[in-house]
Amino acid sequence: MSDESRRSAVARVEPVPDEPAAIATVGDKRALLVADYHAGYEAGLRYERGVTVPSRATERRERLLTLLERTDPDRLVVLGDLMHSIGDPGGAERGELEVLLESVPRTIPVTVVKGNHDGAIETWLTEDEAEIETSVTVVSGAGIDLGEGTVGVCHGHTWPAPATLECDVLCLGHEHPCVRLEDDVGGSRVERTWLRGELDPKPFRPRPEYEGLSWLSDEAVEPPRVVVLPAFNDLVGGTWINVPGQSFLSPFLPAGIASGEAYLLDGTRLGPYQSV
Repeated sequence: MSDESRRSAVARVEPVPDEPAAIATVGDKRALLVADYHAGYEAGLRYERGVTVPSRATERRERLLTLLERTDPDRLVVLGDLMHSIGDPGGAERGELEVLLESVPRTIPVTVVKGNHDGAIETWLTEDEAEIETSVTVVSGAGIDLGEGTVGVCHGHTWPAPATLECDVLCLGHEHPCVRLEDDVGGSRVERTWLRGELDPKPFRPRPEYEGLSWLSDEAVEPPRVVVLPAFNDLVGGTWINVPGQSFLSPFLPAGIASGEAYLLDGTRLGPYQSV
């Protein structure tokens, strides 16, 4: 089977309609992917900016639990920034995280790809006093292969692990992609979006850790597709991908995405993101 046909046959990452989440199918297993939950964001606004916003912790938790019930996955994978504070969580933030993880059905293991906001999350999740019975695994933000070389996941704040770049699809968060839409009378609104395309080899070629990657050494091999997930937390803002002069957050974007297209949460295709 050719590389092109292999990718199209087995790599499945399907957005959940109207939700900032996707289902990744690996073999006969299904993983629910979400990114940038940012638990405790409201507490962070008070501390960092002096802005008081009512907590939406319960709403966030119920949205995620409803998604788990709706999609019935074999595992939950958080693509970084499960929490908001960069240090150890405390107070309301830690309480939100513990209640969330205690609420996830015990039959659904959780994998947290460590984001730049996740601090020492792997230490307090394993403390003896933590009353979290759900199985939680924390992995490097550079990411992992979810299995069988089909779907790689990372957070996006650092260069991806080589194993993720040999997968058919690379999924990441961190960017919080948004588009600013304007109407004929000058009104505007900002919408969370998906950003999808194909990895461009150029920014990856000079880096020695990627020497030997199949699609960098052989032009006949199709590069992986890339999917940038919208932020699960609808308060956090993000990169306005269609506004000139906006800088991306990830070190390999936007140079690392070729023919990138934007999609709204309801599935509306907006076309090439630069010209939306």
